[in-house]
Amino acid sequence: MAADVNSPRITGKVQGRDIVLTGPLSKEEIRDKVWWWQTAESGTSEERGDGQHEFDRSEKSVINTLGGYYVVPDDPGTHEADELVETVYTELND
Repeated sequence: MAADVNSPRITGKVQGRDIVLTGPLSKEEIRDKVWWWQTAESGTSEERGDGQHEFDRSEKSVINTLGGYYVVPDDPGTHEADELVETVYTELND
């Protein structure tokens, strides 16, 4: 599905990669895009599967929403990750 020019957009820099989330997206799609290094289909072989890829850990991974900047936790299974997904979902789908 192609997003039109008026679709909401959220940007971020996650694990050293610039990402753009263009709505509407499901919560699962948001998780796959934000935690891209943990999904099987993304990037090069070094970026797939076990999450092994080059990344300067001194840099924070952040998502920029209308409500401000949010730090992206390394573990997508945390309460903070759930709250971030909910915030992004609301902004992209309202």
